[in-house]
Amino acid sequence: MQPIIRSTCENHGQLKSLMSEVCAADLKLVPRKADSPALPYHHHHQPPVTYMHICETDHFSMGVFLLKSGSSIPLHDHPGMHGVLKVLYGKVRIRCFDRLERPSSTPPPPPRPQSGPCVLSPDRDNLHQIDAVDGPTAFMDILAPPYDPDNGRDCHYYTVLAEVEGQQQQPGQEVWLREVSQPADFWCGAEPYPGPQVCL
Repeated sequence: MQPIIRSTCENHGQLKSLMSEVCAADLKLVPRKADSPALPYHHHHQPPVTYMHICETDHFSMGVFLLKSGSSIPLHDHPGMHGVLKVLYGKVRIRCFDRLERPSSTPPPPPRPQSGPCVLSPDRDNLHQIDAVDGPTAFMDILAPPYDPDNGRDCHYYTVLAEVEGQQQQPGQEVWLREVSQPADFWCGAEPYPGPQVCL
């Protein structure tokens, strides 16, 4: 009997298909209610974003990000990493950028809350900002390989420099990004994962 070796494309397709089926109830998550918008989160000393760690190996990490109403994960990168993001509840707006070193194909349509997983690669949508829209949101996140600062896979933050004031960025438009420190109004707290244990 010969071992079956699946191609990266087959594995990627299977992962996307499986992620499409995941919902909040599978992970024992209950959608949260909108927070009071009276004061910014830093006045409450509560993180605007929290993370539920599910599992991590040398090859990938899996977890859930929970964004409070009106909060964002600032523009950041995933150096040399692939990722799959699946919205579990709420709505998100994802603003993506590609580096110009490599030619890009036609950009995909913008993601919708009911759409399948969003996918990033080292060359496509690797720099992005994720905003909670119209209330709190949660999404499952798989990164391969995981962040590892000792091996050149640290998170970097950016700001857009070359937008014309008063104009929205158009798909395919070239902009300049500047690396910045982690924004002072963003930090990510931790909270326990209530769902089923993942055994590898």
